[in-house]
Amino acid sequence: MQIAVLLFDGFTALDAIGPFDTLGRLPGAETVFVAERPGPVRADQSSLSLVAAKGLDEVTRPDIVLVPGGPATDREMKNPVLLDWLRTADAATTWTTSVCTGSTLLAAAGLLDGRRATGHWLYLDRLPPYGAEPTAERVVFDGKYVTAAGVSAGIDMGLALLGRIAGDAYAQTVQLMTEYDPQPPYDAGSPQKAPADIVARLRALTAPAESR
Repeated sequence: MQIAVLLFDGFTALDAIGPFDTLGRLPGAETVFVAERPGPVRADQSSLSLVAAKGLDEVTRPDIVLVPGGPATDREMKNPVLLDWLRTADAATTWTTSVCTGSTLLAAAGLLDGRRATGHWLYLDRLPPYGAEPTAERVVFDGKYVTAAGVSAGIDMGLALLGRIAGDAYAQTVQLMTEYDPQPPYDAGSPQKAPADIVARLRALTAPAESR
């Protein structure tokens, strides 16, 4: 089973690495990082890069596609090379997945039309113009499409899909091995729980320029 993790300049590292460190533990899985061109790809914190072992043209029939998000997704939603690859790869996948704003890339490629999907809470409004039905759930399964909410939700998505493929006991074993037992020091991980002034500040920072 081949798992293709898409990289592009400005992706969010945990979006890719969280599922990689859970879903990538499938028995017999080959995980390959892919980008338009092989080589280092800078994350949104530019001090970190991941290396794409292969170009998009070298990986056309993966079993699972994972699309991370990041600040650059608004740009990549207009990238015909990336969107064409998503459509081509999706034709062969058993599962097509995303984390955070990665769902906007799936939507822009026309893959979520008429489907329920989640993503980062600040960007859910980017989904309806492409025919997707946004939901604030943490992980959403709709057919073979699996979308996760913001950043850390990619770990949950990886475990949930791992359970679907390899069984609950195997997914629980991976959860225990990685000691994934969240006990955050603050209860501010969603807009419903975070202080209102912080929510407002983040909304203002990410609003389209024309509405500021």
